[in-house]
Amino acid sequence: MSGGVHEFRVEPGQAGQRLDHLLAAALPQYSRSRLQAWIREGRVTVNGATAKASETVREGEELRVTPAAPPPLRAFAEDLPLRVVYEDAAAIVVDKPAGMVVHMGAGRHEGTLVNALLHRFGQLPAEGGEDRPGIVHRIDRETSGLLVVARTVAAHRALAAQFAARTVEKEYLALVHGVVKADAGRVDKPIARDPNNRLRMTWRLETGRASLSEYRVLRRYERCTYVSVRILTGRTHQIRVHMRSLGHPLVGDRLYGAPANTPGIPPPGRVFLHSHRLAFDSPATGARIRAEAPLPGELERVLAGLL
Repeated sequence: MSGGVHEFRVEPGQAGQRLDHLLAAALPQYSRSRLQAWIREGRVTVNGATAKASETVREGEELRVTPAAPPPLRAFAEDLPLRVVYEDAAAIVVDKPAGMVVHMGAGRHEGTLVNALLHRFGQLPAEGGEDRPGIVHRIDRETSGLLVVARTVAAHRALAAQFAARTVEKEYLALVHGVVKADAGRVDKPIARDPNNRLRMTWRLETGRASLSEYRVLRRYERCTYVSVRILTGRTHQIRVHMRSLGHPLVGDRLYGAPANTPGIPPPGRVFLHSHRLAFDSPATGARIRAEAPLPGELERVLAGLL
């Protein structure tokens, strides 16, 4: 591969295959449909000449693939259920269900919160990109609860400034493994990408972004603890990482070491984490907006099973 161009020679074990089949096996990072489109567009050559997808390759032939830049991601309207908790001329607060991603990316184009917002409200500001109009902050796919969305460019900038100044209040509800001894506590540990697992974050590295969380015990059970957590920064997986750093991973959070099953704890089928309260200043009116979303039914049932 050179400068984005893929060049290779057909090996003895590859001879006799269809061109498109060989490319699909040799370049798994691209979809079969994308490779076939490049063949049609003349972006694939065999010994310097364009070829058909069905052409049979021969040993020793020189293949060259010149990828085309993928089209920019652009969100689209989609008729999906959407629970709106608050709205004014500048901002919308929604209660996102668990399992829904906030915006498209990494192969996920359909079923996103942004798509639902575009169907309900029409155009939203693309200040953060065409793939995430209106989005100022995010919560994980498996996390449910409150999220504020900007309706105008000015509102997007104003809300982003509030997040940067840490004046937005964000409180979550979580069930963690083990009995948390302190009634309340503060976790001030930098968070960085885990070099051993790119899907995970870690507090164990000296480098990382400053991250601050405050927790309060709501109720202790025999094998777990129900807590509320305020986050003063908005790092990826912040609550999951900080509670794991204390030896108390969230129930259902296999990525951060939670057991698959624990006697006495009904499995939630997801990470037990819910964005419960959110407060910010409305860019439209200047009034302090306070929103609240009750715990979803599947998490309520877990708590009921602990009694």
